Amino acid sequence: MIRTVLQVVLFRDRSRVFDGFRFRHPLVALVLLYGLIIATGVSSDYVTVEDPDGWWPLLFAVVAGSTALTLRSTLVAWRLATAGLVATRLLMPSEPSVLGSWQWWWYVPVLLAVATAHRGRVVLLVASITCAVLLSMDQGADVLQAIALLLVVLVLGYAVGARGRAERRFHAEQDEKAALVERARIAREMHDVVAHHMSLVVVRCETAPYRIADLPEAGEREFAELGAAARAAITDMQQLLGVLRESGRQADRTPQPGLADIRSLHADAAVTDAEVPEAVGLTAYRIVQEALTNAGRHAPGSTTSVAVDLVDDELRVVVRNTAGGPSLGGGGGHGLRGMRERVAVHGGSLTAEPTPDGGFAVRATVPVGRR
Repeated sequence: MIRTVLQVVLFRDRSRVFDGFRFRHPLVALVLLYGLIIATGVSSDYVTVEDPDGWWPLLFAVVAGSTALTLRSTLVAWRLATAGLVATRLLMPSEPSVLGSWQWWWYVPVLLAVATAHRGRVVLLVASITCAVLLSMDQGADVLQAIALLLVVLVLGYAVGARGRAERRFHAEQDEKAALVERARIAREMHDVVAHHMSLVVVRCETAPYRIADLPEAGEREFAELGAAARAAITDMQQLLGVLRESGRQADRTPQPGLADIRSLHADAAVTDAEVPEAVGLTAYRIVQEALTNAGRHAPGSTTSVAVDLVDDELRVVVRNTAGGPSLGGGGGHGLRGMRERVAVHGGSLTAEPTPDGGFAVRATVPVGRR
């Protein structure tokens, strides 16, 4: 509780309105314009009602500043706005209520920003301090009605903010779940590649006494132990694969695809004939497969191109598509994440971005022979 009090009263928080909004910049411009309009109204009202004694610039700055601060720190904005309420009450004692017409349009949005951005304890403490400040300046029936309306605003704002936070947590959990599923899929596919290499180790260890002349007895024992360890490793990987396999999923008996199979995905693909590790070839194949699937789903009718080349010990994969028809939708929205997961296994990088002609391009760089 002490931490919450310090957060509300002293610390600068980083809560902002419109964080994560798609059209954030236009909304920010509207908030700033709104603050200027309300600040002009408050200061003009002061000049009209009271003798112009030079305090109107202060009121203008407090109102415009507190509104603008909701974009950077809602609690700091609330502190400034609450101090501004006290200042306007002192400068305009003839006002019948603490919250006049202009003050409503100024103070309520600030409270709403606090309620939507913070959790229950912070909102409750802000409500308590706000009520105490208002009651200290006015004891009439009007202030009680104003407090009741402000509390309703805080409750509604908190409900909206809580729902938004719950949705963000849900989407974050879904993204994490999709990442785990994709990593398990990568592990299942990599199992075949690793098992193949381990099988070669077993064969070479078992045939070493027949291939190497005059092999001492100690060497034969060493090769036998290495072969047994390799067979045990294969068994362990098979057991691990059983854990990673989805419920009801049968084992895939077909060999994992590689560079040579990319032309089956795209007949005109330009694919290097260079030798690359099987795991790297599998990664390139899956990237091309996913990129072409995305192009067919989100740009139907577009023209696609595929280029896979080995440059300076790096396999470079580029899949482009031109602008196509309207997106057909569908898909889980995790294709790019899956491609990045695959490239990260090898310590590579991947970019996916629109092209100037209205199309889309996926570029992956996968180091060969190192991790």
